[in-house]
Amino acid sequence: MSVPVTILCGELGAGKTTLLSGLLESTDREIAVLVNDVGAVNVDADLVEARTDLTTGEEVLALENGCICCSLGGELSRSVIQLWKEHDFDYLVVEASGVGEPEPIARQFVRGPAGGPYDLDAVVTVVDARRFHDRFAAGSSDERDGPPIPEPQGPDETGSRPLGDLLLEQVEFCDLLVVNKCDLVDEAERERVVALLETLQPRAEIVTTEYSALGPESVLDSERFDLEAAAQSAGWKQAIETDAGDHEEAGPDKLDPDAGGSDHEHDHSHGGDDHDQSHDEHERAESHDHSHADHDHAHPPEQYGIEVDTYHRRRPFHPQRLAAFLADLPDGLVRAKGLCWIAGREKQAITASYAGSETSLEVTGRWIASFSEARQEQYRRGQPDLSWDEEWGDRETRLAVIGRNIEMDALQARLDDCLLTDEEMDADWSTFENPAPTGIGETVTISHGGTES
Repeated sequence: MSVPVTILCGELGAGKTTLLSGLLESTDREIAVLVNDVGAVNVDADLVEARTDLTTGEEVLALENGCICCSLGGELSRSVIQLWKEHDFDYLVVEASGVGEPEPIARQFVRGPAGGPYDLDAVVTVVDARRFHDRFAAGSSDERDGPPIPEPQGPDETGSRPLGDLLLEQVEFCDLLVVNKCDLVDEAERERVVALLETLQPRAEIVTTEYSALGPESVLDSERFDLEAAAQSAGWKQAIETDAGDHEEAGPDKLDPDAGGSDHEHDHSHGGDDHDQSHDEHERAESHDHSHADHDHAHPPEQYGIEVDTYHRRRPFHPQRLAAFLADLPDGLVRAKGLCWIAGREKQAITASYAGSETSLEVTGRWIASFSEARQEQYRRGQPDLSWDEEWGDRETRLAVIGRNIEMDALQARLDDCLLTDEEMDADWSTFENPAPTGIGETVTISHGGTES
């Protein structure tokens, strides 16, 4: 029988370890805990009974309640299979790194070798209510009660992804959102946080709590996880899907449920000579908790000034004007993500992703129109509904925008100002100064204020 798995995500300090420690103390289940992080195992020391090693020398802690906790190096699938072979337990909890993306971890338990001995039960993301409110829900600084919490700057520890973007991806790919530290926000702020989370992730159940106080029945054996639903459930993806369906000229833009980053394939393929890639990025709470389901969706986004919009154009951005715009984004913008067509990058389909205070531009594939005519025809036969311009093919910009108390018309007008003029359309685009990336997987980050990295 497969061992059920819960993946526990959330930024550093959100309360993951406190939730995990409480879980281990309050259940009689034999649980294995895998800490998918670079640092040492950080489960509370008073739970540790003895220290042992696997045959590979990787660290394992034996816990007083009969559970084990591991900090396993190497490839995750190999590590969890080894754990399953060498230890007896009936549940696995994976505590992901504070800057870890949950989707690649989840896929290893569904489509990878770990899908044999394991069955993914749920992905749970813990959110610090105070920090999330001040970073994403408060809008401009004059709406905050006190000084803003310092925003994490620059790329993550891998050197490639802005931290704010990773934090929102943890929200956007999960089944349960635990809004923790609610004692640090007032009721209005808590409701605002919940409303924004519902907009960013419409599918997930939301519970609010203090001190990570959740019973094991809220985290274990929920049977919440569905890979296809989770991969398509982010609010920005749903906005783009809806926009594509509402416009006759729009392409299918069907987001591939198997798309696991920048190295996936599906019918609408874009890639190098040897590698085709898509340009479409591609329950019972404690008595003091508040459940998203119990509220019967009592947080209409418009009540909190939250608005979702899309931006779709078939004319390229001027690279310098786009960079200047991204360095001076309006207050209240929470999330912007989607596909960009940038002049001077006629092959590269570039995904733009804004969160927190930074925008990443990443080459995630190639336009079909950049391939040979034979390959174009092959791809187009497989997608008869693909929107196609006779001159520019499938090149386009399609962004989803989520903001709070933001003038969407003014935002769209500023984006339009970044497009090439008629005169520039006839110019040599290679002469433009261009900070946009060029290689598959390459990322350029532009910070609010103008810093590029």
